[in-house]
Amino acid sequence: MTQEMHPNHKSLQDFVEFIARHLVDNPEDVKVEQIDSENNVIYELHVNQADLGKVIGKSGRTAQALRTLVTAVSAKSGHRRATLDIIDK
Repeated sequence: MTQEMHPNHKSLQDFVEFIARHLVDNPEDVKVEQIDSENNVIYELHVNQADLGKVIGKSGRTAQALRTLVTAVSAKSGHRRATLDIIDK
């Protein structure tokens, strides 16, 4: 028997932060801010300048994978559309 989860946006914010902290060398510098609008939610991922390459990955593959996860989890949970922006400090 599986338990289906319906995460809210706060848990999605925590999810992005959890993944990002495990990708970088400076996890204490990871911060995720949520920006709400009428039709969607934007998550801004802030990382240390030295860790920007680890979050983006080769040819942007890691960043695209993170964005895909955010979009998929948001769609599955039935919430507004969610997007991820990666910001360097």
